[in-house]
Amino acid sequence: MKDKTIDYCLRATWQAVMKMYNEQAAQFDTTMAVGFALLSIDPDEGTPSTALGPKMGMEATSLSRTLKTMEERGLIVRKPNPADGRGVLIHLTEFGIEKRDFSKSRVKTFNAAVRNNISEEKVNHFYEVIDVINDLIQNRRVFNQKETILK
Repeated sequence: MKDKTIDYCLRATWQAVMKMYNEQAAQFDTTMAVGFALLSIDPDEGTPSTALGPKMGMEATSLSRTLKTMEERGLIVRKPNPADGRGVLIHLTEFGIEKRDFSKSRVKTFNAAVRNNISEEKVNHFYEVIDVINDLIQNRRVFNQKETILK
């Protein structure tokens, strides 16, 4: 691992996690993206459709396609937002709640497996490192904006 870059390790690990979750989801004819969306929707109050993209880190086009698939499969329903007549709330159906519970159990199983194999101290260090990386990126402290503009 010494010669691998940080970004390579992050990408390769995330790819492995995605593959693992997609293999689990495939057993129920679905995808990790659908499972992640199920977990991101408030099961009691619903979630504004405009809040889901940022919450999940998905682009609008991909999210729209995922929500359409979920609606077609009977996992969600769209209802007008009573607080904002122009908006739409995404609500889970009973079937969606059932599949959400399955997704939640898989996430908990993964997290338990990691925590059972890595000390609490190392897990805390992992979160610290991830927080620093996110801060560097969000506050544009990796590249000077002027340096990245092509001339």
